[in-house]
Amino acid sequence: GTSYAPADGDIVGLTNDKLKQDVCITSVAQVCVMCNEAVIELKDGQYKCAGEPTEGALKVLAEKIGVPSDADMSRIADLRVADPAKGCQAVSAAVAAECVKLATLEFDRGRKSMSVIVKEQESGAAPDAGGTVKRATRANTPLRTRPADTNKLLVKGAPECVLERCAQVLLPDGTVVALSDAMRAEVTAKVAEMSKSALRCLGFAVKSGAGLQDLRAYDGSDTHPAHKQLMDSALYAGIESDLTFVGLAGLRDPPRPEVRGAIEACATAGIRVIVITGDNKLTAEAICSDIGIFASPADAEGKSFTGREFGAMSREQQTALVMAPGGCVFSRAEPKHKQDIVRLLKENGQVVAMTGDGVNDAPALKLADIGIAMGITGTAVAKEASDMVLADDNFSSIVDAISEGRSIYNNMKAFIRYMISSNVGEVVSIFLTAALGMPEGLLPVQLLWVNLVTDGPPATALGFNPPDVDIMTKKPRKKDEDLISSWAMVRYLIVGLYVGGATVGIFAIWYTHTAFMGIDLSQDGHTAVTFHQLTHWGDCSTWGKGKTAFKGSTFSAGGVTYDYTGENACDYFTEGKTKASTLSLTTLVVIEMFNALNALSEDISLLVMPPWINPYLLLAMAVSFGLHFVIMYIPAFATIFAIVPLDVNEWLLVLLCAAPVCLIDEVLKVIGRYLLKTGT
Repeated sequence: GTSYAPADGDIVGLTNDKLKQDVCITSVAQVCVMCNEAVIELKDGQYKCAGEPTEGALKVLAEKIGVPSDADMSRIADLRVADPAKGCQAVSAAVAAECVKLATLEFDRGRKSMSVIVKEQESGAAPDAGGTVKRATRANTPLRTRPADTNKLLVKGAPECVLERCAQVLLPDGTVVALSDAMRAEVTAKVAEMSKSALRCLGFAVKSGAGLQDLRAYDGSDTHPAHKQLMDSALYAGIESDLTFVGLAGLRDPPRPEVRGAIEACATAGIRVIVITGDNKLTAEAICSDIGIFASPADAEGKSFTGREFGAMSREQQTALVMAPGGCVFSRAEPKHKQDIVRLLKENGQVVAMTGDGVNDAPALKLADIGIAMGITGTAVAKEASDMVLADDNFSSIVDAISEGRSIYNNMKAFIRYMISSNVGEVVSIFLTAALGMPEGLLPVQLLWVNLVTDGPPATALGFNPPDVDIMTKKPRKKDEDLISSWAMVRYLIVGLYVGGATVGIFAIWYTHTAFMGIDLSQDGHTAVTFHQLTHWGDCSTWGKGKTAFKGSTFSAGGVTYDYTGENACDYFTEGKTKASTLSLTTLVVIEMFNALNALSEDISLLVMPPWINPYLLLAMAVSFGLHFVIMYIPAFATIFAIVPLDVNEWLLVLLCAAPVCLIDEVLKVIGRYLLKTGT
């Protein structure tokens, strides 16, 4: 079966007649039920387990085994039809009715088992159609009046540990014989065979009669002499000795289909996956092969160790093992081993994310850089000790979170890259204008408009950039890596220099040319001046007298003619700079929109990640252009910002000056990819 439904699947070859003849199977069912705190319940039409999933699976196993009595099985079948919610634990109820649990010897990692002491009673009956179990009269008598030799110890745990403490074996006919070396080897081989099939194996054993010593007559009270033994967990291994082996069970918890792909994504992203588990070594290796950590179980050679083997290594050997390339697995691990592995990795500069769900995982979760607890199966202690809780208990969610985290970091860098390179361009523009002695190209109100309004929407939209297509193929960044690297600063300066140069350049082009690279700029009627005159405009009044004096110019914009001739000729460089200033402002706005497109990815070309992968950015650019059109083509706003409308040819000049910023950044991205590939 593959669910907690008692009718999902069956036990191959098991008939009720065989069940009556095989005491081993009924003993296994008894151990599965009594060494168990899980509850199977029907909720919202689905069978679910409240408790440990492994114990839930054992409860379902007992339900499928059934009880030897044909009449009882008939009643159980009727109950499952009449009331599925009560019928899902009908066999467990019938088994539990035959004995009373007196004490529990809790699991610990030293002996790798747990057990219960039960007092057997006369056989109870299966639940009737109303779900009620009617016990025999003797079952309801005081415990102290019952026979003193009916107690039994039921044990479940790691098969190798349980088998090690067994001296007898129960045969199907109920006979108990000594556990020979051949039998022990046969069971061990069966465990290995099941483990290689990725089955999590459990061994079952019982103990009764004189071997229980004082516990043979234990009645569950605090005053009984044997109670002191149960209060000392150091004595549990001795109590669980000289056992009678009754059987094995193999459970398979198949990895989710998406886990293998997630493991592969980790490998390409430079993330190492180390498995630390309490499972048998062969089981752990088989599961690691299933999920892609190893190509096959044979590849686990030198990468798979038990907790004891790891603990016996020298510090240097342990470090070499955990720092070796590729994945590895540690089986039968204890909490101390988990902490040691996390500590070694951190000491060697690794960023460690640790997953866990149990109370014993809490120290390692706390020690790791990122503790990740399971949201469904995790204990409250594990969740409290962790930094992150997985709502779906899915490993692939961790990989998705890594991808999302890298994307957020990249988007933060994109915002910084966009803002710094744009602001560097504005600074360069102001500095270059002053250095060349040209008229001031951008007014303070225009710079404020660009910084507070025009830049805002694209900068915000960059936060919605999708992940780079190669985001999970890059190596993890170091914890101490600078947010702005030396290469990033070089990129900011190169782009910023071009932004500033283009903004000042278009200002100079309008003043010094009536045509530029095939674009006719003479339609507004302005007169070109020399570059020398433009950079020495303050000396305009000394440029000759009479016929040789500077005559100024007239030009038109938006249907209005501006006349700066005669006595006002020198105003051509101050009040008459509105057209040139408009070109500078518009070029700055357009360049910054193109620069926002460059910021879609730090190293990936726009040909690979085109602008429309972030529709929010396109919308933000449309908003910024719309706002710029408003202040340019509505006269009231144009007056406030001291700009004039541009014609088609002037817009072509703006695009000609702005577009190269994309080409420049594409070249810088090629260099960046090369540096990333070579690790320089």
